[in-house]
Amino acid sequence: MNNQKPSTLNRLRSLLPQHRLSMTSAKFIAERQASALIDCLDARQGITEVQIGRLPRVRIERDRLPTSGLSYWNGIDWVIVLNEDESPERQRFSLLHEYKHIIDHGRQHILYRTESEAERIADYFAGCALMPKRELKHVFCTLTQDLGQIAAYFNVSLAAVRVRLEQTGLVDGGTFTRTPRCARPIRTPQFRNQRFRPVPITRSYS
Repeated sequence: MNNQKPSTLNRLRSLLPQHRLSMTSAKFIAERQASALIDCLDARQGITEVQIGRLPRVRIERDRLPTSGLSYWNGIDWVIVLNEDESPERQRFSLLHEYKHIIDHGRQHILYRTESEAERIADYFAGCALMPKRELKHVFCTLTQDLGQIAAYFNVSLAAVRVRLEQTGLVDGGTFTRTPRCARPIRTPQFRNQRFRPVPITRSYS
């Protein structure tokens, strides 16, 4: 009997179906994959470049690029190239974005209707991996709503924090208003936007 555990990449690929996905389903699967990656890497304190670089057949390089990153199979390794001119926080986000493309490799044309959809899901995966929903809710609801402090906590950019807060329903995506609704969150399935029971709030957030 073969008791060998599947590789991290194979484990994440096993969560992909063999049919076209709606954006809702694609986001749900991306969030599951992000959670599985955190488990595989034992990265409860945040995924690092070192951890990704230690995965089998993954090589990380830097260069001056017209984009934030790119990835390809060179016949031996999966090569992820990051734009050396961008901030460390942006490079870390791009690293996870490109790793999602590696996960989807060979199935992208089946899973998504357009390349734009594939890019959006790669961004979503990176956000989920770097700012898990449960931990983000904890920080936002009990520690701070200051965007700079949240960005520093997760070691990501301010832009990434804004997008992820909107994705999880912790702020109003239309006006990016800091909302006290998270004081009384309603239990919500992981793949749906957070719902709230509005209540008066008496405390302020830093």
